[in-house]
Amino acid sequence: MPGEPRDYDREFTVRVEGRARRRLGIDVADGDVIRFVVQLEYLVEPDTNEWEPVVRYDHDSLGSDEATHNVTEEGLHIDIYREGEKVDTHELTPPLPANDALDIAEDHLADHLEGYIRRHERWHGIRHDDR
Repeated sequence: MPGEPRDYDREFTVRVEGRARRRLGIDVADGDVIRFVVQLEYLVEPDTNEWEPVVRYDHDSLGSDEATHNVTEEGLHIDIYREGEKVDTHELTPPLPANDALDIAEDHLADHLEGYIRRHERWHGIRHDDR
């Protein structure tokens, strides 16, 4: 699945509302975050347990195909997905330490979670009683 985190030192997935979940993947070295992904996902196909990204915040200080942003150089970004494809990216902060960016990403998602879910449902013609 596009946008699915590859192996991280620590990974957490929490169901948040209806058919949505939050996913966190994080790598830490000597107390510093070196790579993370914070992602809101939506259950597309319950029968096959297929999830697609809704929004994503990521960082990789070493660079990779998966996380294209280094928050210490570029600042924190949010990637917006529609039908499983990235359609937009918005800058949220100027460059900052990765530990701070992770906190901001988690807070930003928590603050806007319901709106992102509703927009995703509108874009995909999902009615609330379909959840």
